[in-house]
Amino acid sequence: MEPSLHTLWNTILTEMKSKTSGGSFAGFIKQAHLISLQNNVASIAVSSAMARNMMQRFKPELESLLSQQTGKPTIVLFVIQTTPHKQKNGKTDTITGPLFATQESLSDKKQSLTMIGHLPRVRADFTFATFAVSTTNNLAFVSAQRVAQHIGASYNPLFIYGPVGVGKTHLMHAIANEVYQKDPTKKIIYITSEEFTNEVVEAIRTNDTAKMKKRFRSANLLIIDDIQFIEGKEKVQEELFHTFNILVDNSSQICLTSDRPPQEIKKLQKRLSSRFAGGLTVDIGEPDLELKTAILRKKAEKYGYELPIDVALFLADNAKDSRTLEGLLLRVVTEAMTTQSDVTLDLAKQALGKQVQEKSTHLHAEDILLSVCNYYQVKPTQLRGPKREASLVRARQVAMYILYVKMKKTLVEVGNLLGGRDHTTIMHGVEKITKLVENKDPIVEDIRGITGEAIE
Repeated sequence: MEPSLHTLWNTILTEMKSKTSGGSFAGFIKQAHLISLQNNVASIAVSSAMARNMMQRFKPELESLLSQQTGKPTIVLFVIQTTPHKQKNGKTDTITGPLFATQESLSDKKQSLTMIGHLPRVRADFTFATFAVSTTNNLAFVSAQRVAQHIGASYNPLFIYGPVGVGKTHLMHAIANEVYQKDPTKKIIYITSEEFTNEVVEAIRTNDTAKMKKRFRSANLLIIDDIQFIEGKEKVQEELFHTFNILVDNSSQICLTSDRPPQEIKKLQKRLSSRFAGGLTVDIGEPDLELKTAILRKKAEKYGYELPIDVALFLADNAKDSRTLEGLLLRVVTEAMTTQSDVTLDLAKQALGKQVQEKSTHLHAEDILLSVCNYYQVKPTQLRGPKREASLVRARQVAMYILYVKMKKTLVEVGNLLGGRDHTTIMHGVEKITKLVENKDPIVEDIRGITGEAIE
């Protein structure tokens, strides 16, 4: 006998409680209700558009848990219901259709999922309209928009690179959303390089490569995130190379993201590196304070809040990238909802509490690398790259010294942080800067300026 909706949802809540933060669970997940389960589509009622946006973060986990419990692949559909209907026994009524005319119908939702194989991975809120633009990302933004408007005709491939949390994935999702809105019949695949690798390996293991080839080579738009992780995987690279050629010949669009430009991805076949660099390669730099503030205010609007400028500046100053920003904002929004208070600077400080104090007392490796780049006016990709101009070598060796001597990282760890360099290279750099420091060279002031600490 299949479990009732009430029993099934309680099981899901128990699992989600152990997988999410207390604030997110109490403020959003616990307030939602499973109102129907038909044709492998689970309709979950939420109280507002803000709650629906917040719940999108947990959609993959909910779909996975529901699929495990039902034994069938299950799709989650969030619907807004301001007053859930209750039966006398406390269970929620089963509702067989959408609650409002503006909601996407179940048949439309299933059609969307058929047309876009990885739609559950594409966030509906990651659009061009919700992307904050500044000088550090304007070229990538404009290029992504053009690709979405003219797939296969403008820049093929579009290769966007930059450090974690600068908006690369947001732009990829925005392209997918834009293309789908214009023409739902387009076959769009969004996938990470790890997932692509797994599919290739599984196809080889099961001797079913034909099905895998057909899936990827029939796409109108193929988006692969974090492409740098295919380095050293020869079979995967070979499959991607042939898929790449077929898609380009068919005027299909390819979009890629990476943490470094194509020429700096080690153990990448030259023919594939050449293909990656054959379209448009654009970098996104670290967001400045103004951009982080703009990002915060845009994200706050999505959750139904108008974020005061002093709160936005405070949060921006306590986050190193846009990914961290959303986490900080969610903590503040959850605190405001829980206490039914306005979002103020005092509430933000209270919500972040210990996290802000820890930021001021603990240095992190990525923070050091960013500080070195800012101090010497070089890009993170240049710091990790192979070029050996005098200014880059000096910046690299200072980073080696700080990471090894001040932060107590091992030689291997420092080498990995700086683009996979050999430990002997790191040792040489550390020794060189150590001698300069011992001789009271002016480089001492450079290190003090980067770390904010005096050298004893």
